[in-house]
Amino acid sequence: MKTLGVYTKDFSLYYDLLKVLRKRKIPYVSLSSIEHIPSKIGVILTSNNEIHDIKLSKVIAADAYDTVDHAIDLAMQMLIGKDMYSKVYIGIDPGDCPGIAVVGDDILLQKISVEDPEKVAGIIKRFLKEYPSTQTLIRIGNGSVITRNRIINSLIPLRISIEIVDETKTTSSQQTGRAERDSEAAAAIALLPGSGKVQSRLPLEPTKGEIKNIQERSRKLANGEFTIPEQTARKVLTGEISLNEAIELERNRKKPKRL
Repeated sequence: MKTLGVYTKDFSLYYDLLKVLRKRKIPYVSLSSIEHIPSKIGVILTSNNEIHDIKLSKVIAADAYDTVDHAIDLAMQMLIGKDMYSKVYIGIDPGDCPGIAVVGDDILLQKISVEDPEKVAGIIKRFLKEYPSTQTLIRIGNGSVITRNRIINSLIPLRISIEIVDETKTTSSQQTGRAERDSEAAAAIALLPGSGKVQSRLPLEPTKGEIKNIQERSRKLANGEFTIPEQTARKVLTGEISLNEAIELERNRKKPKRL
C-alpha cells in the first residue's frame, strides 16, 4: 500500500505534522529531498510555499487548512483514492473529552478525541465533507447522559440520522492513555446498532450526582480553596460555561473588593 510522505523546510510545520502523524499512528516517510521520490509515496504533505516544487500529482499544503489534522485527513482520503462510500458510520464516545471515530465501508478511516463536547459538531461537519456517502449514520454511546444529550442537540441541525448505542464493554483496557481509550471506544460504538433514531432535541437536566461531581472537581482544580455553587455547576453541565471559566468566575467573586 502507498504511504504518506512529509517534505518541508518549514521546521515548525514539520514538527506539527510529525507530532500529529505519530499521535494518530499513521505511517509516513520523512523526505530529505524531492529529487527522487520513492515509488511507495502516494501523497506528500508539504507547505504552501513549497507545493509547486514537488513533481507529484497528489500533494497537500498542510498550512493551507485550518488545522494540521484537517490536512492529514485530506491526505489520507487522497491516499485511499475513494470519492464516495456506500456507508459511513460515525461513532461518538461522550464525555468531557469525547472520542470520535469514522468507519467507511467497514474500514476504520480515523479516530480522534476532542477537548470538549462543544467541539464535536464542528468535527462531524468536517467529516461529512471529507467522507461523502450514500448513507451516513451517527452512533453515540449511552453513557454520560447530560453530555451525550448536549452533543446530540448540537448535531440535530445537521439532519443526519442519530442512534444511541449501549456502550457497555466498548472501552479498551489495553490502552493506557485516556484519549486513546475514548477514540477506541468511539470506533467500537460506530459498529454497534442503536436502539432507535433520535427525532428531536433531548432534555438537559443535571442529576444531583452529576452536580456534586462537578463541584468536587472544581474544588480539586481550585486546590481546595473553594467549591463552585450548585447553580454554577448546573451551567457547566449544560454547556453554558466551561469548568475552568466557572472556577475563574468564582475566584474573582471571592477576591476582596478594594476600598
